[in-house]
Amino acid sequence: MASSSSRGEMEKMGIEQLKTLKEQADLEVNLLQDSLNNIRTANVRLESAAAALNDLSLRPQGKKMLVPLTASLYVPGTLDDADKVLVDIGTGYFIEKTMEDGKDYCLRKINLLKSNFDQLFEVAAKKKSVADEATMVLQGKVRQLQAATKS
Repeated sequence: MASSSSRGEMEKMGIEQLKTLKEQADLEVNLLQDSLNNIRTANVRLESAAAALNDLSLRPQGKKMLVPLTASLYVPGTLDDADKVLVDIGTGYFIEKTMEDGKDYCLRKINLLKSNFDQLFEVAAKKKSVADEATMVLQGKVRQLQAATKS
């Protein structure tokens, strides 16, 4: 929850300032949620890649298989050397690694993403708390204003 000092600061703000604060906090929460979803997607892809590497390491040399060119396009191929793999390191760059180094790369990236996810989740929760607090203070001020205008 937001600290009592931030609520006290919010109580001193005008309605327009509170609306602006709430809109800004909501926008930041939405952006953080998008980032969290992107991290989840990347994590799923890396886990899939790690599983594929494990599966590939168990296949014998000369094994016929389908090679994915895109998510929906596969071509027939033959496994030549299962100990060397190409690892996509981002923005279209690939490096050749041993199978073990490729697995290690995937695991390190998965751990990094999990750490980033946890940190972003904490920030998003704090921003959501600020937005909720601003909403409550804003509703209270609007009620006070309505009660004052009825009197």
